[in-house]
Amino acid sequence: MIKVGEQLPLNITLWKTSKPLDDGTCPIAQKVVSKDLFENKKVVLFAVPGAFTPTCSGKHLPGFLANYDQIKSKGIDNIICIATNDSFVMTYWGKDQKVGDKIQLVSDGNSEFTKKIGLDFDGSAHGMGVGRSLRYAMIVDNAVVKYLGVEKPGQLEVSTAEAILANL
Repeated sequence: MIKVGEQLPLNITLWKTSKPLDDGTCPIAQKVVSKDLFENKKVVLFAVPGAFTPTCSGKHLPGFLANYDQIKSKGIDNIICIATNDSFVMTYWGKDQKVGDKIQLVSDGNSEFTKKIGLDFDGSAHGMGVGRSLRYAMIVDNAVVKYLGVEKPGQLEVSTAEAILANL
């Protein structure tokens, strides 16, 4: 598992989601290399086990939306939410959650980034498949992890927007 003081991998291809088109169809997401998300930026990155799941949709993402202005006022360039869902699911989750331009939703559909940082788990027992992301949040400065809060199963404490604010 990645630790505070270590650098995030900078060569992983991820997918940035966009808004659904006017006709309701979902556009193809834009490829982005992890380097472009983290290098020379101060970022809050949080991960959810799955879009549209109860805790992720009811508490985790909404907490970052509610605290967006406070987090940004601390010198954060971007707030990024990553999940191992595909980009189409992430696009519609963003619409459902009214994310707008506040939080960048990023798909790690192949679990490459998640596995590389050692924060994956096997969700097969819950019908979620292998290679899912643990719930976590981190503060990243120029691709280096400055804070990392990884949740125990069923918990939402160390990866909340409030926990991030307390560590900024």
